[in-house]
Amino acid sequence: MDCTTIKEGYPCFFMSKKGCQFNGGTCHSVVEQCEGCQKAQEFPTGKYCIIFPDPAAKWRVGDCNMATHLQAKSTKKNGKLNPLKASKRKAA
Repeated sequence: MDCTTIKEGYPCFFMSKKGCQFNGGTCHSVVEQCEGCQKAQEFPTGKYCIIFPDPAAKWRVGDCNMATHLQAKSTKKNGKLNPLKASKRKAA
C-alpha cells in the first residue's frame, strides 16, 4: 500500500487502511551517516529513507547494508599457501 503520511506515493509495508502502523505512526528522518546515499530522498516534510522507516536502527551495529555511498572494503589477506598446490601450479 502507498504511504499517505510522509512519503506520499511510495509503497510502504507499514501502511494500512487505518494509517501507518510503524512505531510512532510515522517514519523517522535520516541520520548523519545517510548523507550522500541515493536511498535518502527529500520530501516536503524532510529527508527520509525510501527503504527503511528507521534508518538509525540500521547504523547501530555497523554499516547500513543498503547504503549506496559506501565502498566495499576489500580485505585480501596473504594467507598460507599450500606448497604442494603451488608446485603443481608452477609446473603447469
